[in-house]
Amino acid sequence: MVKSELIENLAERADVTLAKAEEVVDLFFDAIGDTLCKGDRVEIRGFGAFTVREYKAYEGRNPKTG
Repeated sequence: MVKSELIENLAERADVTLAKAEEVVDLFFDAIGDTLCKGDRVEIRGFGAFTVREYKAYEGRNPKTG
C-alpha cells in the first residue's frame, strides 16, 4: 500500500473528502517525523516501532575497481 492508497482508503472508510483524509495522513506522518527528530522512540502497538540509530561513518569502496 502506498500513501495515496492509504488516503483513499481512509476517505472511504471515514466518509470524508480526499483532501481531509490527506491532511490527516500528513499530520500523522509529520508527528512521527517530529518525534524521531527529537531523538524519541515511536511505538504503535500492532504495527511497529521506530527509532533513530546513530552509527559511525565507514569508508566505502567501489566494487568495480576495489
